Amino acid sequence: MSEQIITGIDVGTYQVKVVIVRVIHKKNEPHSLPQIIGTGHAESRGLRNGYIINETDVIRSIRSAVAQAEKVAGVIIKKAYLSIGSIGIDEIISTGEIITSRADSEITTIDIEKVGQDSEERINDHIPNRKIIHAIPLRYRIDGENVLGKPEGMHGTKLEVDTLFITTFEQHLNNLIGVVERIGIYVEDVMASPLAASFVILNNNQRRAGCIMANIGAETVSTIVFEDLIPVSLKIFPIGANDITNDIALGLKITLEEAEKVKRGVITNINYPKKKLEEIINARFGDIFELIDLHLKNIKKDGLLPAGIILTGGGSVTLGMQEFARNALNLPARIATLEFDKNTKIHDASWAVAYGLCMIGASDEEESTAIGITKQTKKTILGWLNQFLP
Repeated sequence: MSEQIITGIDVGTYQVKVVIVRVIHKKNEPHSLPQIIGTGHAESRGLRNGYIINETDVIRSIRSAVAQAEKVAGVIIKKAYLSIGSIGIDEIISTGEIITSRADSEITTIDIEKVGQDSEERINDHIPNRKIIHAIPLRYRIDGENVLGKPEGMHGTKLEVDTLFITTFEQHLNNLIGVVERIGIYVEDVMASPLAASFVILNNNQRRAGCIMANIGAETVSTIVFEDLIPVSLKIFPIGANDITNDIALGLKITLEEAEKVKRGVITNINYPKKKLEEIINARFGDIFELIDLHLKNIKKDGLLPAGIILTGGGSVTLGMQEFARNALNLPARIATLEFDKNTKIHDASWAVAYGLCMIGASDEEESTAIGITKQTKKTILGWLNQFLP
């Protein structure tokens, strides 16, 4: 029996969240889900829309959250998985093609690797100053015909793949990794925040049927679309729950602190016209869901996601958001809920990114896990992602 400690660090614009888990490995037995042994959080300072504008402030915030988690867990964090969720994250789809290598036309893992490399090489000149953080094969074709699943072992002359590349600005990525490593923590891998959160928030039925998850953060709205278990699109918009708070403060002539409580429905002793509040909130809802609807139209998924939209993040608790989303997108809508160990201080879905990073870290180490992930030869996030892909 062996024990593994895994840490996830979510550097959000509103808060830094740290989760430490323990995974017990028993020989010839599947291990249990990671047990949360420590959590920490701190107000985010030095960030704007996910970008670092003051390294010293960011380091203080991360160090504070890490210290809390270490104290609760009784361990020292030496390495961690890190999320990235700035508005600089973008997506691009590229098609690669090769002639298969074997004389008998059987497609091998080498062919699959080569066609993936070809799709990447075709976009390198189009993404200056950017770093690819995820490469997700969407579909394969053999001699022009779509194939289900991976094409390894099939026969054909020409192999094609459509690959979804998730990119971010390289300088921003390096800065984010740098501030974490400056406090003595080695960054094992980096993952886009929506992808990490989706691993915890969504179930396989939702991923298979087709859904969109929208994380309503303080300054950004992060979305990820799944279909047939595959993440087919990831987009981050420069609008968030703080905009709603600011609108309420201006419209009702109250403080930001009061506006935040009004937005969440936890304060009722302020005199204001209920209709006016509804108009203020709905106007900003309109901006948010117009962007999401336009994106779904662009990827031809509007009205075509049976599992609907799943709302998460701190802003998702805003009064009336679920109903507005349902009507605006003409899709089923629900607020994400999570059930954690009762002994932890985690009670809401805003911890999904940090915990999702830990789950992914756990899946990298064993042949199989209680969460149904089979280990790839390559111990990376991309190796883990391949389990969901064709």
